Amino acid sequence: MLKLFIGLGIPYLGVIGLLPWVASVDRFVLGVPFIYAWIFAWFILTSGCLMICWRVFDSQHDESHPQNR
Repeated sequence: MLKLFIGLGIPYLGVIGLLPWVASVDRFVLGVPFIYAWIFAWFILTSGCLMICWRVFDSQHDESHPQNR
């Protein structure tokens, strides 16, 4: 359950859950509107969440698999 929350829940809340707040912000980040910077940042953060899930929950199973040697 924790794996699903980290891998899917956090990115979902970050992109969809906070989108109304992000759309109301009228600021710029390095010349880019904040909403575009927010969405682009979540591309990277979602990959980070998935990497955390793999390292914490699945990497032990992958290393012990005899086919990977």
